[in-house]
Amino acid sequence: MRPLSLALYAAATGLAEPLAPGLLARRAAQGKEDPARVAERLGRASVARPPGPLVWLHGVSVGESLSLLPLAQALNTPGRTLLVTSGTRTSAELLASRLPPGVIHQYAPVDGPKAVRRFLDHWRPDAGVLVESELWPNLILAAKAQGVKLALVSARMTQASADGWARAPGAARALLSAFDLVLPQEAQTEARLTRLGARTGPQLNLKVLGEPLPCDPAELARLKAAIGERKVVLAASTHPGEEEIIARAFRAAEVEALLIVAPRHPERGDAVAKLLRDQGFKTARRSAGEPLSADTQAYVADTLGEMGLLFRAADVAAMGGSFVPDIGGHNPLEPARLGVPIVTGPYIFNAAATYAQMFIEVAAIETPDPATLTRDLRGLLTQPLIARRIGEAALTYAERQGAVLDEALALLKPLLPA
Repeated sequence: MRPLSLALYAAATGLAEPLAPGLLARRAAQGKEDPARVAERLGRASVARPPGPLVWLHGVSVGESLSLLPLAQALNTPGRTLLVTSGTRTSAELLASRLPPGVIHQYAPVDGPKAVRRFLDHWRPDAGVLVESELWPNLILAAKAQGVKLALVSARMTQASADGWARAPGAARALLSAFDLVLPQEAQTEARLTRLGARTGPQLNLKVLGEPLPCDPAELARLKAAIGERKVVLAASTHPGEEEIIARAFRAAEVEALLIVAPRHPERGDAVAKLLRDQGFKTARRSAGEPLSADTQAYVADTLGEMGLLFRAADVAAMGGSFVPDIGGHNPLEPARLGVPIVTGPYIFNAAATYAQMFIEVAAIETPDPATLTRDLRGLLTQPLIARRIGEAALTYAERQGAVLDEALALLKPLLPA
């Protein structure tokens, strides 16, 4: 029996579900949904289900989806179909080029009873692996009712989210007990989930896994030729407010170098370029085909799927999402796997455990304020031996994380179809 709160949720979402097509159509018109695949969001599959056992992996957005890639590679075995779902256009576009051959991608259904039923009736997964913080009641409980073995891995829950679920303890307990396996990302999440009634296993952070981001060697050669002998500071995956902070610190460092800004959401490229020009930088935009010339001071890399290229061109990576509150930082293992020295702002709660270990090993530098950021950028650009030492420490740390995949597969094996 569902707790009353979840029964009311199911009833409310059922009543609201007829509005979903119109809402999705408006989102598609705004570029937030793929118009050609909106039906998938309503649970209508765009491809047939292959015969045999099927394992379903789900990550809502870019970071979660990419953290699934090592699992997808390992679980993609002959005789087993692998289905990966995600919820955003950006994640779908990245997965299209990164998933192993034969793996099926679909958009996740909205959490309406009918959409969920269509999705599950078509795909009939034997096991489902959800990543991080995906607690959609209708989807989880319907999957459990169909006999799907469920795992919540690399689970992450903020204090604010835990406080919200604590106001509906019966609902939280019912949802978390639907999982056969819960592997928290770090100690804080483990404590929060345990208080809500979860039976947790060992800690597991999928974001420490993965190969170096891919790159087109010919394109890298072209980019490096355009950069010339200049040092490069890459402002990676930035959010509103961060470009100005990093650009001002870069200018104050007074070092002959190129600033590359890669906004987390490429559609912000025009606004980012305008901000940099307003600050006096001679600026070019990659998506607009504007040339990177010898007198370009700032280059806006507002393209998708090129972070492997940009990290390889960088002498220093200033990690976005960490210089303004509420974002929580992005995965530092991406530049670390390429030996790039990392500087980060103070707002890194999404990757706190990883950064804590990296700081101990001097594999990354925390810059609590703009003045410190200026000092550290200047030091890394003018002291190549120090920069190389930090980059090497980052690479060493990243290479040590590979054992996590074996641990994850061993824990998941009892849930998987033969």
